[in-house]
Amino acid sequence: MVGASILPPPTFRALLFSFSIFCLLPEHVFAVTRHYKFDIKLQNVTRLCHSKSMVTVNGQFPWPRIVAREGDNLFIKVVNHVQNNISIHWHGIRQLRSGWADGPAYITQCPIQTGQSYVYNYTIVGQRGTLWWHAHISWLRSTVYGPLIILPKRGVQYPFAKPYKEVPIIFGEWFNVDPEAVISQALQTGEGPNVYDAYTINGLPGLLYNCSAKDTFKLKVKPGKIYMLRLINAALNDELFFSIANHSVTIVDVDAVYVKPFDTETLLITPGQTTNVLLKTKPYFPNATFFMTARPYATGQGTFDNSIVAAIL
Repeated sequence: MVGASILPPPTFRALLFSFSIFCLLPEHVFAVTRHYKFDIKLQNVTRLCHSKSMVTVNGQFPWPRIVAREGDNLFIKVVNHVQNNISIHWHGIRQLRSGWADGPAYITQCPIQTGQSYVYNYTIVGQRGTLWWHAHISWLRSTVYGPLIILPKRGVQYPFAKPYKEVPIIFGEWFNVDPEAVISQALQTGEGPNVYDAYTINGLPGLLYNCSAKDTFKLKVKPGKIYMLRLINAALNDELFFSIANHSVTIVDVDAVYVKPFDTETLLITPGQTTNVLLKTKPYFPNATFFMTARPYATGQGTFDNSIVAAIL
């Protein structure tokens, strides 16, 4: 018909335009914002038959864990209820255009003072795997730390066998005294700091230390399954060797970067480092238990705690 329009109806044109804009929008527009709150508070904790009041997050030692996906935005409010100044560092996170959220006190931010709060706001870009967070002022990170787990984007699979279950394993230390007093004494004398009283796995020293049998981390597993252990070395200074009796593990990720998988019976994890490993449990070992152990190695002149922390598989 003369003069008839060949354009689609206006409603259809609007839908087509909207769909085109939707396809052109950057992916982060649809990212999820995950909210967390960290209350920095004192908590009474007992290990090795010694009780003390120490600085924690939400009264937990260690933890709480943060879980997000690649591309998510994290919104974490930190409220300081203790007399110490505090700041939190998100260890290994690429702070792209959010350097003020990195956390080192007196470097990227003023510390959070008593009774004050601060909101860390950043986006996880191009990373997936295991990282961690910790206090970044003096030695408060000896008790204030936890896992930061970054899952792949929705619909994206791991480049290895999907694990039956994922378990964070954090190595740390326990001091019978206040760690702040230990580092203060070292700075005043110029000597190396006194060593810890025990290493810990998920905050527990394990049954190889005196008065510690009940404070042992136990990981119950099913036979013939694949487990991902998200290993984090939160120790202040020591490199640790980790192994599981009668088992090997497959390393698949280091510091939130996938690596070519390889098998090993023992791995070395340095302070601040993270490593994801796959553990395939034995097909049939009824009621069997195996040690999971970590111990340090050092060749320098300074003293170090040459003991073994053990958990049970």
